[in-house]
Amino acid sequence: MFGSSDAGQAQPPERATLRVGVASPIDTAPLRIAVAAGKFRQAGLNVQLVELGDSDGVEKLKAGQVDVTFGSDVSLFRAAGSGTALQLQGEAYTFGRTTIALVTLPGSDYTEPTAKKSPTIAVDSPDDIGALTARAVLGTAGVDKSKIQFTTRPFAQMPAALQSGDADAALMVEPYITRAEKELGAQVLADGSTGATLDFPASGYAATGQFAAANPRTLTAFRNVLTQAQLAASDSAKVRDALPSFSDIDQTTAALISLGSYPTTLSATRLQRVADLMHSSGQLANRLDVAAMLPNAL
Repeated sequence: MFGSSDAGQAQPPERATLRVGVASPIDTAPLRIAVAAGKFRQAGLNVQLVELGDSDGVEKLKAGQVDVTFGSDVSLFRAAGSGTALQLQGEAYTFGRTTIALVTLPGSDYTEPTAKKSPTIAVDSPDDIGALTARAVLGTAGVDKSKIQFTTRPFAQMPAALQSGDADAALMVEPYITRAEKELGAQVLADGSTGATLDFPASGYAATGQFAAANPRTLTAFRNVLTQAQLAASDSAKVRDALPSFSDIDQTTAALISLGSYPTTLSATRLQRVADLMHSSGQLANRLDVAAMLPNAL
């Protein structure tokens, strides 16, 4: 019995190549660094990174264009809540202090979260983590969440929305917060990493349930190397040094940005916070059991 188990563990991954969809350079920095350093090749995997851009990683998963995708936890849980069978492969990033924040420009009359009863907030998506965080932060401050209005803008266009008056504040993430501070003197109206969203899980990696069932050894190898990559990223200097090599974040900005953390475990308890906040805010019709989305071995 033990011999057969050992033999099973010695078997190579079911496939040599794994296509992984990636986006946000800060969130995916450990993975990118590990791929560049050949860490996955040492484990018998050729990891090919597929830049998602504005594409929906889950849709690419379902279409067979990637084998594993990066995504915000909100987008992954929304897909799961809509019936897409997903298995989580790792947590990518957890927000830290001022890594996500409501931002205003100098001279704004929006000087504290409760200064406007019906604020217009710029978010990158009306149903992703930005809107979820804005509702949580403003609601905690005492704003009626039903009166918050959202306008959708790419992060790079949010300062223009603030300058034109199309938005009272923008829910931004790094490196856009630091850029707005450097270039426009932007100010943080409210830190997004507080209260219900303190140290909030931001993003992760997932495969379809079908792919996971057919390729358990491949994904185990992926998770093992990813864990080591996440652990190495606890040295923030390594992340800051590497960011300019795979993003448009220059060295000066990389040195100034606030960084969150890179979890080394898949925690159902931690991730359930996201799903439960989505449920209580109406983004999920039914409560999602995150534990059911974890690999059976964990």
